[in-house]
Amino acid sequence: MPLRPIPLLSLGLLPLTLLLPACRSTPPLPPEPAPQAVACPEGLPAGSRCLGGRDSAGAHILIALPPGWTAGRGDLVMHAHGGPLLGEPRAERVAEDLHRWSITVRAGYAWAGSSFAQGGVQVLAAADDTERLRRLFVEHVGPPRRTLLHGQSWGASVAARLAERLPSAYDGVLLTSGVLGGGSKSYDFRLDLRVVYQFLCGNHPRPDEPAYPLWMGQPAGSTMKQSDLAARARECLGLGLPAAQRSAEQSARLKTLLSVIRIPERSVQGHLNWATFHFADIARRSGERPVFGNQGVRYSGSPDDAALNASVLRYRADPDARQRFAADTDPTGRIAAPVLTVHARQDPVAFPELSGEFGRTMARAGQADHLVQVYTDHDEHSYLADPVYVALLEALQTWVDRGQKPDPAAVAARCEAARARFPGECRMLPDWTPPPLASRVPPRH
Repeated sequence: MPLRPIPLLSLGLLPLTLLLPACRSTPPLPPEPAPQAVACPEGLPAGSRCLGGRDSAGAHILIALPPGWTAGRGDLVMHAHGGPLLGEPRAERVAEDLHRWSITVRAGYAWAGSSFAQGGVQVLAAADDTERLRRLFVEHVGPPRRTLLHGQSWGASVAARLAERLPSAYDGVLLTSGVLGGGSKSYDFRLDLRVVYQFLCGNHPRPDEPAYPLWMGQPAGSTMKQSDLAARARECLGLGLPAAQRSAEQSARLKTLLSVIRIPERSVQGHLNWATFHFADIARRSGERPVFGNQGVRYSGSPDDAALNASVLRYRADPDARQRFAADTDPTGRIAAPVLTVHARQDPVAFPELSGEFGRTMARAGQADHLVQVYTDHDEHSYLADPVYVALLEALQTWVDRGQKPDPAAVAARCEAARARFPGECRMLPDWTPPPLASRVPPRH
């Protein structure tokens, strides 16, 4: 008889990757500390109750209960946040998340979010933290009628991986503005950004600074801060300056960078930060072996593509390091619960093509029937509009409760109806689907 996967609930606080042999007994789960009453952030309905504190692993947690919510009858939304943040977890993070996603509580759902117990690019560890909070909620607040799992941005990959591993714990999954191509595909363009930026600017690192491979982000022991990096980008590209204050050379370099990398100007600094500080975190976790490479990539869009491709720095990814990173970050698509995704067509941070890639991942896993994908004409990443999320939650809840799978047009109709209670623009695109990721990010060979 084949061995069955060991569910997380029998693994205590161990990472999901450390599966114990079936013959070995596992210790009982330790009780989670009871959360304490705390002040709710602004934006929640009058009469809401909030609970907070730290879980047994040290993550900051926050729970919000709308007026009248009772165990066994009310529904819960578990939230996995984006980022990820680097450094020690901060209580402010979960308060900011609850404030941003107050629409969840205003729509009648309980909400629970974790800061995650560790900083950095660790998807499965963040999934463990999210599941730990769900258990804490059940233990100290009570079991909800339904549990919906929401992942935003990078947190969408956290939610997807968690839903794959615990099919019985989460009734439905909502993934918004998700980085869903998996780490092995979603971040390649940031290495492209680094090498093209260095070709154009030559100041990250500067010629008089120690050289290092750009996939490393920055060398160990570097004291560079985001403000330092912003100063270099301003020096080379005029980034952060009004267009009229840029030199002709700065304007030309910026135009080339945007054309080759195919990102909007307003997201360049954020992606450059990620390709510096988060890449350093990834490199440290990989034992300073390259997870990302650009061998065989053909860059286009510059005034002289031949010169660019002849001169740009090239790196070969280490197959084992890339595979290990993929094992942590890449969704498999084996999600048995209903899954809804939403993505803005003009998302400046996470390409909508990443959600399209996730759709193909679900299809390869034989779970296409469990997925509905919705796109909008917004140009934001962090938050679209109140009625969009209300419509998605209601559609997902109906799918879970009644088995009525929605289509994008039905979600659009729900959104328009929700505007009477929650003002905002729906801007749904029921018939639009993104092109393949390879049309935007040169594929690796």
